[in-house]
Amino acid sequence: MEPAIGIIGGSGLYELEGFDKAEERQIDTPFGPPSDALVGGTFAGRHVWFLPRHGRGHRLLPHEINHRANLWALRSLNVRWLICVTAVGSLKEEYRPRDVVLPDQYFDRTSRREHHTFFGNGIAAHIAFADPVSHGLRAILRETAAGTGCRVHDRGTYVNMDGPAFSTRAESEVNRKLGFHVIGMTNLPEAKLAREAEIALATLCMVTDYDCWKTDEDAVTAESVLSHLHANVAAAKRILAAAIPRIPTVPDWPEHTALEGSIMTARHLWPEKTAADLAPLLSRFL
Repeated sequence: MEPAIGIIGGSGLYELEGFDKAEERQIDTPFGPPSDALVGGTFAGRHVWFLPRHGRGHRLLPHEINHRANLWALRSLNVRWLICVTAVGSLKEEYRPRDVVLPDQYFDRTSRREHHTFFGNGIAAHIAFADPVSHGLRAILRETAAGTGCRVHDRGTYVNMDGPAFSTRAESEVNRKLGFHVIGMTNLPEAKLAREAEIALATLCMVTDYDCWKTDEDAVTAESVLSHLHANVAAAKRILAAAIPRIPTVPDWPEHTALEGSIMTARHLWPEKTAADLAPLLSRFL
């Protein structure tokens, strides 16, 4: 199976002009069902799989997303590069609604971290995560986004909250004082699991609001987010169309061997079922 490119985002992203849709695939995983069927096909000669993060029709709240199933499904289809497209609130005056931010760091404020690893059940691993975003893939997104007419901010820290409610003003002010740039509810688990799955990941953060810290702006609401989100979809499609042809065909970046030296449990101690469940990740060690 040739190495593929994955896209996680809204369900409208696979309506990319030039995308030759070939199939939809429902995948059973050891962690339960993914958010929805994966949509596969080709674009610019590359095999691409799209996965709607919240399910088609936006049916899943952030804490209901089965990130392990999503990433396991993508890795089982030999996805080795993953672009995440996600809505965020801005914590900086200069990061305006409808801007694009390419984060290079994360801060974890989630409370369900045991769901953000594939390991456990007899196999212990501790992944290196100091630089959580693929340098090579983020560089491609930076170069292509700059040529699409979007206002692009290179680098930034994404703080991941639980949700589903938006921030209080007190929380928003604390996050600003800590120097974070954007806030969201979904992308950090994707980054952690992609690294464990030896997938190179980078994210297009599409700014939809100023969270609620900016008192001369209306506080964020679902209605205001959706209006900017729809405008951002068009920008995301332009960036994806330019970026996909530039992604390499051979998975030889550092992220593609991230498990080297990370698995602490000796091979002969691996429980048979756990090893089988993690076969898409561990096949080269089996």
